[in-house]
Amino acid sequence: MELQQMRYVVAVAETNSFTRAATRCLVVQSALSHQIARLEKELGARLFDRTSRRVRLTPAGAAFLPAARQCLDAAERAAAEVAAAVGEVRGRLAVGLIPTVTAVDIPRALRDFRERYPHVRISLRVGASDELVEHVREGVIEVAFLGLPTTARPQGVSAHELARDRLVAVVAPDHALAGEATVTLGRLSSEAFVDLPAGTAGRIQSDQAFSAAGLSRDVAFEVTTADFMARLVGQNLGIAMLPSAYVPQLTGVRTIEVTDAPARIEYVVWSRGSRTPAAAAFLSVLDIPAAHDRA
Repeated sequence: MELQQMRYVVAVAETNSFTRAATRCLVVQSALSHQIARLEKELGARLFDRTSRRVRLTPAGAAFLPAARQCLDAAERAAAEVAAAVGEVRGRLAVGLIPTVTAVDIPRALRDFRERYPHVRISLRVGASDELVEHVREGVIEVAFLGLPTTARPQGVSAHELARDRLVAVVAPDHALAGEATVTLGRLSSEAFVDLPAGTAGRIQSDQAFSAAGLSRDVAFEVTTADFMARLVGQNLGIAMLPSAYVPQLTGVRTIEVTDAPARIEYVVWSRGSRTPAAAAFLSVLDIPAAHDRA
């Protein structure tokens, strides 16, 4: 069993095509098919069901795929560790972030990192805070930026607090509240809301604030991204509550201070286990104190 064979299996599984997988791996299709056939013979099981129209994993292939990815990740990490031992940072850096992160200028941080470590491949994943924490725990991403209510803290990962912020109300320019300088949760509770999906960290902080005040509200629209929330608000379909540091980049809406608004904390998190050289280097670029404890 060879690493290259595993790379071919992963490529076919991700592209659902031997042709596209061969193109990705920079080999002719016959060579890729031959190597996968050799691997299937060695394993004693077919990894793919192939027809003229589609390619899909067999149950054996589905069982093999996670282990193949782990082997490839381990091999890549071993190469990165060797490079780091001789003073060169290589490998990959997977970064996760929520759309409303403001404590760190992510593009600028990545630019600074790229200038120092040009041989690191970087991938970005945007998601909800709870999902990002889980991805860090699982090793899918190395570093993540997230926002949580003040009542919560990232679990199972190393974390560094970056900033605290309060939520503000966001309304359409022609909304009845658009001319107000301040407003209370009680006044907002009678409005229809545009918010993140129930159960997400971004939604929980608002839900907790209204609940603590003995108030209920109507969330008429659930949206997964803050920018689309603002677009719906701009059409006067509802109002929203978003971090005050984030809203200046929005257009077509009005911002109102909420006197009893909930707060949130932005964190950067990373694995409690050993960090990859690229992750350690990125944390150092961010000047995170824990980044300096790597030998």
